[in-house]
Amino acid sequence: MSNKSFHSFYVFIDERQELQIVFSIPQFEPYLMYCIGIAGGSASGKTTFISKLNRIFAPTEVCVVSQDHYYKPLSEQPLDENGEINFDRPDGIDFQRLLRDLSKLRSGKAVDIVEYTFNNPGKFPRSIRFHPAPVLIVEGLFIYTHARLNKLFDLKVYIEADPDIMLKRRMTRDTRERGMNREQVIYQWENHVMPAYERFLLPYREHVDMIVLNNTHFEQSLAVMVNHIHRLIEQSGPK
Repeated sequence: MSNKSFHSFYVFIDERQELQIVFSIPQFEPYLMYCIGIAGGSASGKTTFISKLNRIFAPTEVCVVSQDHYYKPLSEQPLDENGEINFDRPDGIDFQRLLRDLSKLRSGKAVDIVEYTFNNPGKFPRSIRFHPAPVLIVEGLFIYTHARLNKLFDLKVYIEADPDIMLKRRMTRDTRERGMNREQVIYQWENHVMPAYERFLLPYREHVDMIVLNNTHFEQSLAVMVNHIHRLIEQSGPK
C-alpha cells in the first residue's frame, strides 16, 4: 500500500497485562489494499488467531493467504543430514509464486490454488480461490525473511508462545492431522523446528508492529486487531 499517513498509538494488553502492542491507523485512498503479515513459531497460534478473524469478517472484507500453500514440491524440499525432508526452511517456499499471486490480488483479480497437504496420504488436497478484499492477510513462518514480501506489509504481527507450549500443541496437531507418530514429531522439533525458530523467526521479532503473547489466550489482542480491521474496512470504501 502507498500514499498513506499514519497515526500511531500504543496498547499494553495480554493475559498478564504486560505486552506492548504498537501499530498505526492509515488515512486511506479509496480501493487500496491494506496488507497485514502474521508470523510466529510453529504452533504458536497463528492458525487459531486467523480462524477467529475469518469467523468475524466476510471474504469480501478480509482475504487470508497462507504461506503453507506455497511449499515447493517434495522433490525440491531441502534435506537434513539424515536425508529427512526439512519443511522448516525458507528455501522450501516458492516465494516467487506467492508474490505473483499477491500481485494479482492487489490488482483486483481472483487467484486459484491447490491446498498443500504436507505429504499426508490421508488428506485429499482442496482447490482454494482467493478473492480481492480491502484487507489482505498473509500468514506463515517465513514471511518476514523474504525482502520483497516483507516490504508489502503495512502492519507486521508476531504471535509467540513458550517453546514447551508450542511443542505440546504441535504434538497434538501433527499426530492427529498429519499422520505422524511421537518420535517423528520430536525429531522434527529438535532438528528442524527449533533451529529454524532461532534462525529465521526470532531475529525478526524486534522489527514487527504488534506482538501477541499466546501462552493461554489472546482474546484481548484479538479484540484490538478486530477493531483495527473494522476501521480499515470503513476507511477503504468510496468517499
